[in-house]
Amino acid sequence: MPNNLLPRHDLAAPQPARRLETKCERLAESLDERRWAALLARDKAPECGAFLYGVATQGVYCRPGCPSRPPLRANAQFFTDAAAAEAAGYRACKRCDPKGERAGLHADAIKAACDLIEAAETPPSLAELADRAGYARHHFLRLFKQVTGLTPGAFNDGVRARRLAASLAAGERVAEAVAGAGYGSESRVYSAPGQVLGMTPGTARRGGEGEVIRTATADSALGPLLVGATAKGVCFIGFAATAAEAEAELRLRFPRAVVRPAEAELAETVRQVVGFIAEPKAALALPLDLRGTAFQRRVWQALLAIPFGETRSYGQVAASLGAPKAVRAVATACAGNKVALAVPCHRVVAGNGALAGYRWGVQRKQALLEKEKAAT
Repeated sequence: MPNNLLPRHDLAAPQPARRLETKCERLAESLDERRWAALLARDKAPECGAFLYGVATQGVYCRPGCPSRPPLRANAQFFTDAAAAEAAGYRACKRCDPKGERAGLHADAIKAACDLIEAAETPPSLAELADRAGYARHHFLRLFKQVTGLTPGAFNDGVRARRLAASLAAGERVAEAVAGAGYGSESRVYSAPGQVLGMTPGTARRGGEGEVIRTATADSALGPLLVGATAKGVCFIGFAATAAEAEAELRLRFPRAVVRPAEAELAETVRQVVGFIAEPKAALALPLDLRGTAFQRRVWQALLAIPFGETRSYGQVAASLGAPKAVRAVATACAGNKVALAVPCHRVVAGNGALAGYRWGVQRKQALLEKEKAAT
């Protein structure tokens, strides 16, 4: 047989190693294109995963959300982390701080300012705090709000409120507790009843003595349910293994309040709550008596704005308040919510989608979310 008619298996069959190399090249090109799209969109949490990009003409590497002008496509190089970018000869961008070094310095400075507020007998001024931190006042104010979710004044209000509540709970006279907490006069506390402690100082000192809380119980799809209401509105909706356990939690804040059964008076409220649990169709709209700090009330209002059947991460809630770094403070405010369902803290999940914690049990949280999702 002539040589030109012999089988040419060695030339005709594609090489396995070359096929694998070509496939990897296509995947790398596809990933780079997705990264490029995220870069142009300044997406701070791209679906293609975390990455950094280098700008060849500048010699710097940045986060995809960097406010700097985007480079030309030919000048952009992508990296998985800072170490890889620096190994390629790039240095960190000073605007977006891809290594987080400047953010760490800012956080330390704000923590020091918070410690100063906590320790001070009289509230330090904004100028004093900014000078101590080494920032201009407007820059310090912006950083403080980013890290804590509050202005320095609002943070100080929270510190004084905690001091006042602790002194009153210890039985100290109102006038002495008000002065010791750093308020100039009692009028500062009484001028807006409920804004400082969620109740008047006298009521707090007496453990809720003189306040009447009506209650009603029911069996629900999520277990025994207790609803508590003051003259202003519903102040408690909670679940427990037994109705007695739920009532014990209600009494923790108002140990001397009059807690009396009022099944008939709260029948319609209980019917709405039980109906919502069984077949959620819309937001649970009830008159509420929400008691908490100014920041807690801001968080609870943000929770009320989450659409039925949807969820938000703690980070997204914090961002909606203009305080993207106050994630832990948002989580604490959610944990302090005592009005289940009416203030839908069950719609807040971890950044990775995990259900995380829930005051009345993660299983109840999962059941509520599944029901709402099915209803939509």
